[in-house]
Amino acid sequence: MGATPYESGVTFRVWAPFASKVCVAGSFNGWSTEADALFSEGNGYWSADISSARVEDSYKFVITNPDQTELLWKNDPYARALTQSNGNSVIASSDFTWDVDGYHTPPWNELVIYELHVGTFKFDPASPDRQRGYARGTFNSVISRLDYLRELGINAIEIMASGEFPFDHSWGYNQSYMFAIEHLYGGPNGFRMLVQEAHRRGIAVIFDVVYNHIGPTDCDLWQFDGWSENNQGGIYFYNDRRRHTDWGDNRPDYGRPEVRQYLRDNALRWLEQRYCDGLRWDATGWIRNINGANNDPANDLPDGWNLMRWINDEIRARQPWKLSIAEDMQQNPWITKSTAEGGAGFNAQWEAAFVHGVRSVVTGADDSQRDMSLVKALVEARYNGDALQRVIYSESHDEDANGHQRLPEEISPGAADSYAAKKRSTLAAMLVFTAPGVPMIFQGQEFLQGGWFDDNRELDWALAETHRGILTMYRDLIRLRRNWFDNTRGLRGQNLKFFHVNEADKVIAFHRWEAGGAGDDVVVVMNFAATAYAAYEFGVPRPGWWRVRFNSDWQGYSPDFGNQPAYDTVATVGGRDGMPASLSIGLGAYSGVILSQ
Repeated sequence: MGATPYESGVTFRVWAPFASKVCVAGSFNGWSTEADALFSEGNGYWSADISSARVEDSYKFVITNPDQTELLWKNDPYARALTQSNGNSVIASSDFTWDVDGYHTPPWNELVIYELHVGTFKFDPASPDRQRGYARGTFNSVISRLDYLRELGINAIEIMASGEFPFDHSWGYNQSYMFAIEHLYGGPNGFRMLVQEAHRRGIAVIFDVVYNHIGPTDCDLWQFDGWSENNQGGIYFYNDRRRHTDWGDNRPDYGRPEVRQYLRDNALRWLEQRYCDGLRWDATGWIRNINGANNDPANDLPDGWNLMRWINDEIRARQPWKLSIAEDMQQNPWITKSTAEGGAGFNAQWEAAFVHGVRSVVTGADDSQRDMSLVKALVEARYNGDALQRVIYSESHDEDANGHQRLPEEISPGAADSYAAKKRSTLAAMLVFTAPGVPMIFQGQEFLQGGWFDDNRELDWALAETHRGILTMYRDLIRLRRNWFDNTRGLRGQNLKFFHVNEADKVIAFHRWEAGGAGDDVVVVMNFAATAYAAYEFGVPRPGWWRVRFNSDWQGYSPDFGNQPAYDTVATVGGRDGMPASLSIGLGAYSGVILSQ
């Protein structure tokens, strides 16, 4: 589909079932509306081999509407590149020398995801828009920070939607063309280079796809071949009440086979031709229900549900190691249940309950109101008996933009680097890296980026030096989560026993393990209040030496921390908290300690 180069020309193919005539005009034929006609295949598709067309030529389809009263100049729905969202399609080469040896997608239970937005990640001084004064990052900007991310311990980046979008700044979810890659970021070759360089460093690439709506701005798919009902979107969209979304009347028609194929082809292109390791699906609730809701059968979209199942089955059949993540945000276990069991077949889903619950616990100023039973419930939650079916986080682009506050800013408005902001935001991060689930952080979280996420405001990378200690804390937590030193294997496992809930003093403790034993059993103890303890006692799963692997109160992380000592300790036999042994350890204010044997 689209424009496919071959040795002596280009094959053009497009779906336009109500068109009375289709031609292709471009720089190769002087933009003639008649010179290069496509031939009807008799099934709604039109195609032709054009010998004069070449890679890098610009083009558009010229479609004569059903009653032959209008010529519609339309960009190619399958275009892999555009000059800009309201410009022309570009014939893109598929030639790219893939030069990566020995790379494998990291195991699901070892993944640590870093969500980033290309446009704000880092200003690229080589960007062609530098003279226009735009602080816009590119794929090259991200490449320049990959070594930083690898040193931090990140082994997966999740790239916010980067299909061709209108205007100069965007989150990316208002894409006009889902096959084309945003030209201001570097287009298809820039993206391929980013994936290659990430893989060379052992970093997976997860890409955000948007199938709940298309456009609405600069969207040539609207009334593509001149046909529509109720003056709505035409062949690519629902034309009845199912069209409505929060982003316009622009929901794709999931019941039309050609539209289903279009969305399926897009998903597989990111995975198979662009070498991504996984997809994160935006707002899947709006694919399966008109109002994006649970328990609303009158407004369910069975075609949307079946589309998700079909694409996930296709991924499993073709590349079973690739990942499919849903942003459904409604704690629906059917999203991550297998298709064989009637589910949608996603590997995991973003866990809204976790982020909202954790933020509610750490943002309030009154220690007495912190709910340790809620923390216990958040840590224990899982879908279909599998903790790795949830992606857990304390910051994301949605949380940090919609509320106009990143977490440190929400804790201490106007003082994201305050003691309280540092202490309590890192407590939240500690939960992310020690609770069962797939951990994710958002760009800049690791160095206390303040304010809120704004697609027109680049990250303040100077903060990485200002808050080098906090950055080091994140690195240490990530390394423990990944069992970097082969002594915290349990943090990668499924098993959990939450054995200590001190609601009065706001202290919790839980046990994590994979198979159990030395180097595997991990105990996490956390204090959500301002009182420090020289010797806090709690149970542990076995007697003997327990080694302190992490103490968030260390002044190396921040000079205003309490530096409450927490030493390697011998646990003695004697039941406590339902555990066979116990020990006591120093525990700082708003701090946590991680121990293992």
